[in-house]
Amino acid sequence: MERIVRRSIEISAGGLRCILLCFLVAGAVSTGVARAAELLNYAQSGSPPDPGLQLLQEEPHDLIFFTQDSGAGWVKARLLDLPNRTSISGQTGTLRVEVLGIDDRVFGAKWSDVERIDFWEQRLKRETAERIARRDFKGAYPFLSVLIRDFPNLPELTQIRSDFLWQDAIDRASRSEFVQSLAMLKELRRYNPDYKVERLLGAIDGLNDRLMGQLVEDGKLDDAQKMLSQLEDEYRGQNLKSVAKWNQAFVRMATQRMDQAIAAKDREDYREAHRLARDAVHLRPSLAGAKELVRELNRIYPMVNVGVLQAARDLDPTNMSNWASRRSGRLLYRTLFEMRGAGPEGGEYEFLFGQTEQSADRLEFDLYFEPESLPPPLNQVNGFDVFDRIADRARPESETYFTAFAAALKTMGMNGPKEIRCILRRPHVLPASLLQLPVDGSWFGQEIGAPTGDYERVDVDEVESRYRLINEPRIESQPREIIETKVSSAAEGVAQLLQGEIDVLDQLFPSDAARLKSSRDIRVSEYPLPTVHMLIPCSDHPFVAERTFRRALLYGINREDILKGELLEGFQTPGCQVISGPFPAGKERDDPMGYAYDRTIQPRRYEPSVAKLLVALNQNEMKSAAQRAEKEMPEMTPLRLAYPSDNLSRTACEAIKSQWQLLDLDVELVELPTGASYPQEGTADLVYTSLAIWEPIIDARRLLGPDGLAQSGNQYIGLGLRQLEESRNWREARDRLLLLHFYVSQELPILPLWQLIDSYAYRRQIRGIGTDIVSLYENADQWQLQ
Repeated sequence: MERIVRRSIEISAGGLRCILLCFLVAGAVSTGVARAAELLNYAQSGSPPDPGLQLLQEEPHDLIFFTQDSGAGWVKARLLDLPNRTSISGQTGTLRVEVLGIDDRVFGAKWSDVERIDFWEQRLKRETAERIARRDFKGAYPFLSVLIRDFPNLPELTQIRSDFLWQDAIDRASRSEFVQSLAMLKELRRYNPDYKVERLLGAIDGLNDRLMGQLVEDGKLDDAQKMLSQLEDEYRGQNLKSVAKWNQAFVRMATQRMDQAIAAKDREDYREAHRLARDAVHLRPSLAGAKELVRELNRIYPMVNVGVLQAARDLDPTNMSNWASRRSGRLLYRTLFEMRGAGPEGGEYEFLFGQTEQSADRLEFDLYFEPESLPPPLNQVNGFDVFDRIADRARPESETYFTAFAAALKTMGMNGPKEIRCILRRPHVLPASLLQLPVDGSWFGQEIGAPTGDYERVDVDEVESRYRLINEPRIESQPREIIETKVSSAAEGVAQLLQGEIDVLDQLFPSDAARLKSSRDIRVSEYPLPTVHMLIPCSDHPFVAERTFRRALLYGINREDILKGELLEGFQTPGCQVISGPFPAGKERDDPMGYAYDRTIQPRRYEPSVAKLLVALNQNEMKSAAQRAEKEMPEMTPLRLAYPSDNLSRTACEAIKSQWQLLDLDVELVELPTGASYPQEGTADLVYTSLAIWEPIIDARRLLGPDGLAQSGNQYIGLGLRQLEESRNWREARDRLLLLHFYVSQELPILPLWQLIDSYAYRRQIRGIGTDIVSLYENADQWQLQ
């Protein structure tokens, strides 16, 4: 490599101009227009033009001006290494200069030939001050930023920066930009406490008063309190009038709410009393007697406010496709067999009315009734009525008919009024899972749909659903009311939980769960069983009906990116992962919940080029089939993608839509009505859903069977379901579930997306919720408010 040698040339000012001129001519001849820009780096007369804001695009430099006696002219030089970069008086000898645009040369000039030097930082300072003076704050800001970054010790910098903040704040206030103005004044106060002390504090005080008034008038009391608290902490001892004024105002508002709460309590309007007492504490936590009033109301009439992302309309604790229906259904209805968790061999179930026993050969399943210990109306159970309900499960004409149970049951009988015996056709590994039947009042001679749980729903609107305790509380602190409030987003739910407006949040984004775990006032727990998210075809769209096209759709979704970027927001959450089949994979490899998932089948990668190729291939296949049948080619209508009305589903589907559009597909999003998880016929072609596939042995048919959600008529899927239901032991069941996973990954009756580990959060004042619950309200009868 050629070694570059820097040469130092000692010359007079006139000689400097000659050398520069030689470089100029040589450059113009050799490189033409490309070197013409260097004309602005030196000249024999005059001054360089004012570049304005373009100055910041130039390499930092000092401007050297020569005396008339030496021939005048100027040059742009790289920053000079001088001990005092404010004046050149007293300098003698030779000035060494590196000229911009002329590399590897150092020129020299006598100091006596130098008239003046316009130093780079002085020029930046001058530009900043001039722009501040003419109120061009946007133009001044970049110059000031460079000064702060490169010359933090410049003597005049503190004054310039302070003037900028002060003048810009005044200008913004004149345009009614009060929030921005106050922020700048507070920054100025922190940066330079000695700047215009009385005027600055007076301006902060006045703006704060004005903004507080606006926030209170708009009903944004939370924002007003935060603002007031920050000012009080930051300006303690400064005697700001606005702080004292609004502290008194909040005391008055809190006292008023407390008086109203007491009046509501006296007239036994406990719901209103709770709301007002909470408001009083929120407005002024230190208000005497406010917290005591809340505790008294919790003792007299306990109430819990639950924030929900999905509001419930139809209530069914066994609904695997509707989170809200499953959650709130548990308040109203009990289930004949209730799942309490997952064990090494499938789900762990409790018989609602007593005990069960299965014979060693798994061919006999007995139910023993012990209703005496149950609360009303469950203690009214009649074994003969329950026998009829179970028998209906095997009758094709019954509304509760379930193919898997009918195929498993050989005969039934009763040994007295408190024992039912079921004889099975073949050994079944988990017969209790076949009898997850909601129990309503009709089982006891009451109206159809009458609740059998502890609560009844008494009021529903677009925002709130109110559930009231029916009978006497099981424990003194059991909530008399549970109020579900729909929040517009997970972020809003987290904010309301932190502010005390709600006590429980039923579902969290994994990123929100990670953040909330650091809060002293909040407990966060994970549900033990994951949810599986997928797209399910739900129409006769001719293209969606084709396996090749469904493969294209799957290749066209960057599932890893959507999951980790959009839904998890970069947080690493164990168990949250992209999946290749319809069953949960479990949190870890040895998780018993993953017994149906084949980890050797890898999820399809995001391959948009392959997706486009498959779309074209599918069109050619359909065109050829139409020609052979002498029919017209089906029209490619827009794909209608439906999703439940919660922001997690909305976020995922918006991302999927944008990625499908890259395949030149026309996609329409369809938001389902509140509480719905499946679209009405003819309104959508695919639906995004999260499923509770907690017992794959049974849920496989509920999802994939001809009468299931996917309504699959595929022969391989049908074969896999039949083989699964004929399993005689757990080894056979697991092997056939893995085979069914393979069939699904190839035939794609559903498009698997990802698995999520859901969490719930609650304020520490609530006890008894539990940490390993399948459903939020599993222990609602044990909840206690402290």
